[in-house]
Amino acid sequence: MILLQGCTETVDHRGKTPLVQVGDNFLYKEDVTLAIPPGVSKKDSADIADKFIRNWIDDMLLFVKAEGNIPDDAKIDELVKSYRMQLITHTYLEQIVSQEVEGNISDSEIEEFYNKNKNIFLASEPYVKGLFIKVPKTASGISKVKQWYKDKSEVSIDRLEKYGLRNAVDYEYFYDRWRPLNEILLRLPLKEGEKEKIFMQKDKNLEVSDSAFYYFLHMEEFLKEGEILPLEYAGKEVKEMIMNTKRVEFISKMKNDLYNEASENNDIKYFNSSNE
Repeated sequence: MILLQGCTETVDHRGKTPLVQVGDNFLYKEDVTLAIPPGVSKKDSADIADKFIRNWIDDMLLFVKAEGNIPDDAKIDELVKSYRMQLITHTYLEQIVSQEVEGNISDSEIEEFYNKNKNIFLASEPYVKGLFIKVPKTASGISKVKQWYKDKSEVSIDRLEKYGLRNAVDYEYFYDRWRPLNEILLRLPLKEGEKEKIFMQKDKNLEVSDSAFYYFLHMEEFLKEGEILPLEYAGKEVKEMIMNTKRVEFISKMKNDLYNEASENNDIKYFNSSNE
C-alpha cells in the first residue's frame, strides 16, 4: 500500500483519509475500500487495492501531463460546462418525471392502453395454461395420476393436489395464468427435436419418463408464437410505452410553462445585434 507522506495541512479532505497525492489530486482510503468486493480474502483484497491505486496513479499522471499540454483550456472549459449543464438537467428531469409520471400510471390505464393496442403486443414464444406433475416411479397410484392430470374438474384437481403433497417431486397448477412453454419443458427429460414436435402437435397431454420419474403435462390452453401476448406479460412493456409518451408530454409542458413564467416576469432579455 502506498501511503501519503507530508500531506499539506491546509487541504480539506472532508473527513476522508488520504493515501496518495498526484499534483493537486488525492486518492482516499475510503474510495479504495469501496472498490474491494465483500467477502474476498486478505491477499486478494490487498492485490485489488494495489491494482486500483496503481491504475489511479497512472490515470492521474496522464491527466496532469495532458492538462499541461492542452493549449486551448477555454474550449475544454466550455465542453465541461456544457456537459455539466446536460448532466444536471437530465438528473433533475429523471427525478421529477419519476415522481410526477411513473407513479401516476394506474392498472386501469395500463389495461385500457393494452386493449386498444393488442395487435402490437405479440408473443415471441409459445405460452400455455395447465398443470405439471413429476412423480417417482416407485410411487403408488400412477394409473390414477394418468387419469386425474388430464381432467380439469375440481374433483380431479383436488385429488391430484392431495396426491402431489404426499408423492410428487415437482407439481405446478397454472390453469389460472399463462406460463412460457419453454420454461415448463425444461423440467422434462426431452430428447433433441421433441420440443419442436410439441409446439406443432394439438395433443393437450404429454407423458414422458426416465429411469426414475414419470412426467405429466396437461396443456388446457395454448398460445402460439406470434399471437397476442396476454396482459400479464405485456403489462411491463405497456407501462413503459405509456410512461415514455407521458414523459415527452410532461417535459414539453414543463418547458412551455417555464418559458411563459419567465416571459411574464421579464426574466428573458433579448439584445439587438444591429448597430442601429
